[in-house]
Amino acid sequence: MLETHPSFPAKTVPELIAAAKSNPGKFSLATPTKGTGPYMAAELFKMMAGVDMVLIPYRGEAQMVTDLLGGQVQVAFAGISSSLEHIKGGSLRALAVTTAARPEMFPDVPTVGEYVQGYEASGWCGLVAPKGTPAEIIGRLNSEINAGLADAKFKAALGAMGLSVFPGSSAAFGALIADETEKWGRVVKFAGLKPD
Repeated sequence: MLETHPSFPAKTVPELIAAAKSNPGKFSLATPTKGTGPYMAAELFKMMAGVDMVLIPYRGEAQMVTDLLGGQVQVAFAGISSSLEHIKGGSLRALAVTTAARPEMFPDVPTVGEYVQGYEASGWCGLVAPKGTPAEIIGRLNSEINAGLADAKFKAALGAMGLSVFPGSSAAFGALIADETEKWGRVVKFAGLKPD
């Protein structure tokens, strides 16, 4: 989620982009540690929106949120779950979510992609099997996993944490992995990231 302290003047993504473009290098953009999902989402935002903001990676999300609440940083990319109660309580302002669609828990919060065409940054996880696993085993695992993902209680528990489930085929998941690898490789090059 792209969020700000309530005192920050930009109240929308277009306002943030305009402010950042007219004041290059002036605004801080906090994230958790380099290489995390929110950090990469911030780099993707800088790349696609063409803005120059000072990226401040924190060792952990808790300290980052504390500094955002205290106004020491103006803007942050954070996981929804770490800021959920602060946003609901009004002590932080959600400008946008980085997912492709608006989450059920925040239907009035737009996506970054509504303003920056093609932008999407979602954390995801899935199960994989070793190369050469027989197709019938892959098919059975896929079927059972999709059945588990369809369980209403499981979906509700994940939804309460701001997470969504996306059942699908093993081929579609393989294509997602390939697409994401290529996309984030471009962001790594743009950001000039190197192994520490």
